[in-house]
Amino acid sequence: MSGSDQPQRSTGSKIVRFAIVGLVNTAIDLAGFFLLLKLHVPPLPANIVSWSIAVVFSFVANGFWSFERNRAIRLHDAFLRFVSLGALISLGVSSLSIALFAGIAGVWPAKIGGVIVAAVLNFIAARWSIEGRFLK
Repeated sequence: MSGSDQPQRSTGSKIVRFAIVGLVNTAIDLAGFFLLLKLHVPPLPANIVSWSIAVVFSFVANGFWSFERNRAIRLHDAFLRFVSLGALISLGVSSLSIALFAGIAGVWPAKIGGVIVAAVLNFIAARWSIEGRFLK
């Protein structure tokens, strides 16, 4: 139950909305990463900073547009869940990808590869963080 009087969106609608937010979120992340690299910030710290900026946008957009926020989950708790899981999944996968593959494939292919791998896992994590459920 979402704790809201609004009708619940279908899972398909949530996936589409999540994907749109994800595209914008990815653009924010990549733009921040690009800018920080241009400012000579090393790739791993640049990844952490650009991800941090993007995750705040992502939480707000997904929490108020993609999913029906479960009002029984305090906003602070939902944000902590979202950021913690996001750090584990998005930041962890993209940083691991950069650490493992930047020397082989280059920084940009490694970063983008990590973003792609994390996308599916992030839908499940975001739904749990905001709605309090996984796949129902």
